[in-house]
Amino acid sequence: MSTRTETEAGIDVKAVAAITVTLVLWASAFVGIRFAGAHFEPGSLALGRLLVGALALGAIAAVKRMPLPPRKAWPGIAGAGVFWFGLYMVALNWGEHYTDAGTASLLVGIGPVFAAILAGIVLKEGLPRPLVIGLVVAFTGAAIVGLSSQHGSSSVLGVVLCLLAAAGYAVGVVSQKPALSHATALQATTFGCVVGAVACLPFSGQLIDDVATAPASATWSVVYLGLLPTALAFYTWAYALSRTPAGKLGVTTYVVPVIVIALSWLFLDEVPTLLAILGGALCLAGVGVSRTKKRRTQ
Repeated sequence: MSTRTETEAGIDVKAVAAITVTLVLWASAFVGIRFAGAHFEPGSLALGRLLVGALALGAIAAVKRMPLPPRKAWPGIAGAGVFWFGLYMVALNWGEHYTDAGTASLLVGIGPVFAAILAGIVLKEGLPRPLVIGLVVAFTGAAIVGLSSQHGSSSVLGVVLCLLAAAGYAVGVVSQKPALSHATALQATTFGCVVGAVACLPFSGQLIDDVATAPASATWSVVYLGLLPTALAFYTWAYALSRTPAGKLGVTTYVVPVIVIALSWLFLDEVPTLLAILGGALCLAGVGVSRTKKRRTQ
């Protein structure tokens, strides 16, 4: 029996639940990255969370006696592992050292736009008008949120690294989508995480040094990032992606800045500015517009 997608059966409740888990956990990752990044180098931080994620997913795969993915799934799994699990994480961690938080979030926010364009061309998903309008509105909201938190200065290197992270995200998502036609979400996530960890092995010496000198709380932050925002969140993302067009699902990541604002308000006592609230509202509006169906004319 084939999986019914959102376009075939209206709202896919399971996919919505899965992407909700993903977005909340990815938003919470910003707090962990902010703390752990003060004690871990960009490469070692990426490798640490990928190793934890790979071990957790590997343990689940062993208990479930999960087989290796089919041969046809491996190109997409490898692409997602190298470009998203590997390149994206390292470039983002590194870029944030050379840019302020607002600029970094603004530049990385281009990722869903890249993903929608690539999915439209490579995966033949097209660029429906509601998706394009939703992307424009949501990106505008993300830009406003980024500008509201902008401070300090940004170097050219930081800008390039953040754009590289956005490109890595887009290529990774578009690579993973066809792999999910042949592999399960757990297979794609587990082996994608393993591939990403292998790609980051050159930072293993850094990781050993950082673990030896970092406080236990920072190390536990890396463990948290590996277990929940990596292992669980990337699995629920892959599950949702297997049931939703890549371009449309990518737009939902614009909800992350809104959740970050809410979490910062609740747990860090960081009261959002009026500009941030306006930007967050536009993000939500853009996501809503992107998920409307184009009316058919007689």
